[in-house]
Amino acid sequence: MQPKLEKEPVTDSIPNAYLKSRIKAMHNLGIGKKHNMHSVFNGNFLPSLMHKGYNLQEKYKMRAGKFNSGISTLWKEMLTPNLITKIPKLEIPVYFFGSIYEYTVSIILQKEYVKKLQATVKVFYTFDHSTHRHIFEEPEKVKEIMLKDLLYGSNAMSD
Repeated sequence: MQPKLEKEPVTDSIPNAYLKSRIKAMHNLGIGKKHNMHSVFNGNFLPSLMHKGYNLQEKYKMRAGKFNSGISTLWKEMLTPNLITKIPKLEIPVYFFGSIYEYTVSIILQKEYVKKLQATVKVFYTFDHSTHRHIFEEPEKVKEIMLKDLLYGSNAMSD
């Protein structure tokens, strides 16, 4: 069952001033999507348009979805669930990428979840030189993990 999507982001008691300043502050501190990404337009929007892995229609849909979601239409659902109790078991291989500089998703909480999760394969990879966008900041490591582990359902390169 999919959660009900709401038109406006659900913020509850989180002040709007915080929500508006959060992304800018994270980028200024070098802990946003990528290190040294001080402009969402130059560091995120333009590279996504230039990416050769998507056709023009896919790029448009991706940007439209991002634009229409605001902070997130599922903001409340993202803040409140305890995945350890909500999703304790998965019948598929699960691979987590985390970073010591990641402040969008807590590496501590990720590792705690991985320890308790029951899955056919569960693997965690720590990235030491990236923030949220490992594929752009450490592309060779991501490629190596995909070719050596994900492709074969292995965990040889995991932590």
